[in-house]
Amino acid sequence: MAVMGVQLVVSLLMASIMQKMAPHWSFARWLLCNGSLHRYKHPSEEELFALAGKQKPKSKRDRRINGVMDDKPSSVPRDIDLRLETSPITAIDALVLRYFLEYQWYVDFAVYSTFIYLFTEGYYCLVDPQKEANIGILWCLLTVIFSVYPSLTWAWFKVFFMVMRHYFRSEEGGERSVCLSFAFFFLLIAMVVLVIREDYLEFGLDAGLNNVSDNLEVFLKEQGWGDWTIPVTKLSVRLGLVALCSFIGACLTFPGLRLAQTHLDALKMVADRPLIQLRNRFLLGFEGKPALLLLHASFLAPVIVVLMWIKPISRDLLLHAPLGKETMQIMSDAAYNSFRLWTIVALCLLRLAVARHHLQAYLNLAERWVEQMKKEAGRITVLEIQQRITRIYCYVTVVSLQYLGPIILTLHCTLLLKTLGKGTCEPVQAPGLSVYPVLV
Repeated sequence: MAVMGVQLVVSLLMASIMQKMAPHWSFARWLLCNGSLHRYKHPSEEELFALAGKQKPKSKRDRRINGVMDDKPSSVPRDIDLRLETSPITAIDALVLRYFLEYQWYVDFAVYSTFIYLFTEGYYCLVDPQKEANIGILWCLLTVIFSVYPSLTWAWFKVFFMVMRHYFRSEEGGERSVCLSFAFFFLLIAMVVLVIREDYLEFGLDAGLNNVSDNLEVFLKEQGWGDWTIPVTKLSVRLGLVALCSFIGACLTFPGLRLAQTHLDALKMVADRPLIQLRNRFLLGFEGKPALLLLHASFLAPVIVVLMWIKPISRDLLLHAPLGKETMQIMSDAAYNSFRLWTIVALCLLRLAVARHHLQAYLNLAERWVEQMKKEAGRITVLEIQQRITRIYCYVTVVSLQYLGPIILTLHCTLLLKTLGKGTCEPVQAPGLSVYPVLV
């Protein structure tokens, strides 16, 4: 341990635990298969014909023997009294789901990465090693890279890029056009953010870009490059940052649209069943209006995060709150920076707490589709009914990735901001309120 270092030993130990524990216990598998989520089973052909008041048609072999060569698919009236049976999602059921292994690997890696980061932060607080690199930063950075890009483990891992590629290959709708449209939209937003002054948006882009430009200028001069390469390199850095933001925005397009849809469905689900309790220890005991408030708060979390980095709305208001002709300082600069980080962590935990509401609301789409089918006239094939209901369940792991991916990405970016930005996550302690006169 003295040769390898404490952090490296703990990282190797955690990697071994992650590999050995995956078949026995997995947080991702527990989140999806602990019995709180219920899927809808598709009806069999016999059940559908019994509801339609018809006998099951003869097999193709019997019809061929009798000289009947009718290959028309079996169909039933749309307005049959169909009621779907439910069943808890088990680990055996989940193994056949598409992208389930990628989902399990990604979520478990993020959990172990968070544990290693917490250990390294505690290690630095107790020991304060000066010559050791913070390995927790490496784990968080790998989680961020795995979230956005397939990186080195293309065969195992795709996540956002994988899901977006799935939409690009789809030929049923305009998913490809939606992704491209939002990519150009976020490209425009990123270019606008670059030109806004730091007096309004507290992103620290000017200081960061100037630091990168100064280091590149020194490096290019040492390599003997001409002076004309310096402005080109500076422009390339800015364009690369804009392109990265556009790509991430395109990857988050469908997760955002999915979140909006499941949020509306979850609100309807809670309203229809005001005493809902989803066996989640974070939500156990919350009924009716408390559950609605938590759902609304989790949906507004991105807006809250953005507002905390708009200087006139957040920092100026809290640090110099107007009080008549005087201003009152509610907290210091360091306390406010800590407050922002704690707020993002709390909002991520809130999103995780209401995850089962959203996932169950998505699974309830099967029942909603059946209710909508009953209101329509005509006939529908048995195969189409079975495919529609089964397709919703088979897509649940993709929906889980779309929901949990942005949470994991935001949380680990916050942890990176705390460490690399020399921030602090110490509990916020408001200093004595200070009052300053204002010249009017």
